[in-house]
Amino acid sequence: MFGKKKKPHAKQQPYNPQKQTPAIRASICTGEQVAGFLDTGTGKFEEAMCIRGEKDLEEFCAQYAVKREDIKKIW
Repeated sequence: MFGKKKKPHAKQQPYNPQKQTPAIRASICTGEQVAGFLDTGTGKFEEAMCIRGEKDLEEFCAQYAVKREDIKKIW
């Protein structure tokens, strides 16, 4: 009633292995981790989901058919 109108979330584009690299962007200060995809052409990071623990990381790997060894960590 007295709040801002919530914007709908942008739809996540499907993972394209030819143009994107799976990555986890981590904060050095807070330890917050976000999984997503790094565009190899532009270097732009596209967020997919927040990683709070091992279960979230497993879910990310299963959802996008990504191996843990292929995930790059960005600081």
